[in-house]
Amino acid sequence: MREYLHIDLNSRTVDRKELHGEAIARSGRYLIAKTLVDCGAARVDPLSPENPLIFSAGPFAGTNFSNANRLSIGCKSPLTGGIKEANAGGTFGFALGQLGMAGLTLHGVSEDWVVIHISKEGEIAYDSAAPYMGLGNFAAASRLHERYGNKVSIGLCGPVGEYGGLLSGISFSDTDLRPSRLAARGGVGAVMGSKRVKAVVVDLNRMPKLHDRKKVMESVKAYNAMLDEDEIVQNMVTYGTALMADVQNYLGGLPVRNFSEGRIVEDDETMAMGGQHIREQQLERGGQTAHACMPGCTIECSNVYVDKDGNELTSPVEYETLGLMGTNCGLKDPDDLARVNFIANDLGVDTIETGAMIAVLMDAGLGKFGDVGFMEEVLEEIRKGSENGRLWAQGTGRVGTHYQLERVPVIKQQAISAYDPRVVEATGITMMVTAQGADHTAGNVPKLDCTDMTVDEVVAASLESQLVMASSDSLGLCIFGRGVTDTNVEFVVNAINDAHGTKLTEEFYTELGKETLALEYQFNRDAGFTDADDELPAFFYTEPVSPTGKVARFHAPEVNRSLGY
Repeated sequence: MREYLHIDLNSRTVDRKELHGEAIARSGRYLIAKTLVDCGAARVDPLSPENPLIFSAGPFAGTNFSNANRLSIGCKSPLTGGIKEANAGGTFGFALGQLGMAGLTLHGVSEDWVVIHISKEGEIAYDSAAPYMGLGNFAAASRLHERYGNKVSIGLCGPVGEYGGLLSGISFSDTDLRPSRLAARGGVGAVMGSKRVKAVVVDLNRMPKLHDRKKVMESVKAYNAMLDEDEIVQNMVTYGTALMADVQNYLGGLPVRNFSEGRIVEDDETMAMGGQHIREQQLERGGQTAHACMPGCTIECSNVYVDKDGNELTSPVEYETLGLMGTNCGLKDPDDLARVNFIANDLGVDTIETGAMIAVLMDAGLGKFGDVGFMEEVLEEIRKGSENGRLWAQGTGRVGTHYQLERVPVIKQQAISAYDPRVVEATGITMMVTAQGADHTAGNVPKLDCTDMTVDEVVAASLESQLVMASSDSLGLCIFGRGVTDTNVEFVVNAINDAHGTKLTEEFYTELGKETLALEYQFNRDAGFTDADDELPAFFYTEPVSPTGKVARFHAPEVNRSLGY
């Protein structure tokens, strides 16, 4: 049994629901989509009290099952106007699982800014948030730990979320207590801010009760062994996500200077903004090239980046940040990227959306590409919530409209991830059609050469990836283990059966993904989305990207016909 909490912020009352068996497994992205469709959230104002904010942990939460403690956050997105599931690593999902909880939903709005504390006895306290308001995330987290101790996990609304900036995510504690693991996309931090919840603090406790603990522990060991033997996973262990920068630079799909180019160095050079260079540099400096973002994970694709004197600059440096806040803004030195990355983490903002927005400002002539000082000035204005800062905090699409630019890389008002859709076509299809906005994690196929493939073939490759990622997101599984989970579905399902006494079959995994995608599609249609919202920005069809010379080939109507929509 797991408990699910419905917290009414208006009355400060809690409705506790018991979940059993399959209801525990149907978590994360699936639960979010089902809940939001059933309650009619598609038709509400995203920043109104009627928009629920959902925190959902997977069936392995609270155990040391590798890469299975991710947390899903869901609501109607104030950035896109559609459905949003943003997930994060860190210790928050782990902490919920240790308290025997499957998740919680925040309803309504608090009269005053509040910190919600869930104790290991399951009791809920509503404490004043006054001591933490307006602080950067690192200072706020430090004060929260002074108040609640270190044996807790924190979910934090940053200073940008406080004033409703749509760049804002929700920041969660990593394994070293940094508030640097973000459910970043879609403006979920603004929804938390609209509810006047500064933080949710959850006590850490002990491994939850399991139907057959011995068998689950055996599965943990077997799963780790499979991860150890997987070549793709081991590349992640060695280089982290930053290796994808080297891959995309080679393919010509790296975002450079507001998606105006696809490569920054020649094939035979080592790119300073890539995983190979960063690993070698950090080994020399004494940084951590492998770091687990959540308890029990053996992939350890995170890192702790240090300067030339061995002082920590930020954690982690991830590929999407390297792409959007780095090369897309014209940066060439990873030290510069690490500094602005730290500021973004302190503000609790989405580095994809923020980097894309700053590159648009540079394209508008407000700053020069490669000027890290300008980037720091922009972030400071956003921190202060000045007139310009509040405008820029509304995201790439709205900023592009304000400055009347043509090269604005968004779909459904959400910034395109670090895969140029002219080159990485299957991922481009995913970003076009997913209800989540331009989100690569909805179905990434980063290395597939689609040059000689038809629209039906590219769509099929995208859909295959969308289905398995929807399933993973619905089970609290990090997609970086997909080389093992996707090829050992029966093993994963059997581990769920051992954990919760269910009798699920292998088909459950696939059906969960299909049902999730169908619900998300229904939500966006209910919210008024049409085929026109799935189209790429026009410049992708008219501007060839160097060095490949490619332009986008596929338009939304033919893609949706191929999908059967």
